[in-house]
Amino acid sequence: MSVSQTGPRPKRAFVIGHPIAHSRSPMLHGHWLETLGLAGVYEARDVAPEALPAFFENLRAEGYVGGNVTVPHKLAVIPFLAEIDEAARAIGAVNTIWLEGGRLVGGNTDAYGFLGNLDQLAPGWDAAGGVAVVLGAGGAARAAVYALLSRGFAVRLVNRTPATARDLAAHFGEGVTAHDWTALPALLPEANLLVNTTSLGMLGKPPLDIDLTQLKAGAVVNDIVYVPLDTPLLRQARARGLRTVDGLGMLLHQAVAGFAHWFGVTPSVTPALRALLEADIRAKTPGA
Repeated sequence: MSVSQTGPRPKRAFVIGHPIAHSRSPMLHGHWLETLGLAGVYEARDVAPEALPAFFENLRAEGYVGGNVTVPHKLAVIPFLAEIDEAARAIGAVNTIWLEGGRLVGGNTDAYGFLGNLDQLAPGWDAAGGVAVVLGAGGAARAAVYALLSRGFAVRLVNRTPATARDLAAHFGEGVTAHDWTALPALLPEANLLVNTTSLGMLGKPPLDIDLTQLKAGAVVNDIVYVPLDTPLLRQARARGLRTVDGLGMLLHQAVAGFAHWFGVTPSVTPALRALLEADIRAKTPGA
């Protein structure tokens, strides 16, 4: 009998969503498993909303130790979990699940990914603190606001639907103010960081049409969009000599904590990993 038949079954992790074929998480975690020499499996599972209860009922029997959660399940998974962490409660969504003492625990690593990306690509971006202007008021904005508050920033939340921005500002309380899109020109001069969390500028979406001339010379511009990698917003910022951070690193860094929970090793976000995903994105992005 071979070693593979008698040895322990490799740990299995997943990403669930509907649809899921577009996910780059299997490529990302597969790279870490291979380079670290770990016997593990990470796979994409297309789970329709009505199939979610059956998936969780069979999760342990299928040998899963946890996984990632993407749309439309980031809220729907919560009833199946014994506990969610503070970040998931504050952000209002779960993107990572793991077994802890035999219990299923949920967390949200998007804020970790957001900060890790900035720390790696724009070292010292938070040294002066001050004001961050965040465009959008959806799930990604929630993660960004949570992260920025943890670094002591005051956040100006700008959204085309002011009521949504006001609700989000009220959720986080002190340190966050809500503004209509028309207020953006007046807010930019005080910003040390500008973050786009909207889908504007993404492949197939309308462009993000704003004027960055009011941004101070030392400001950093972060676009969480990563398809395409080089958005018009980032190109405009670079033309002004500003430091820029694209959205790919957020995807890479948010994956670190989950991998550590499932496979017992904390991986690194390396240039080789980034190059692997960059090549895949460019190959599948028209005109890239």
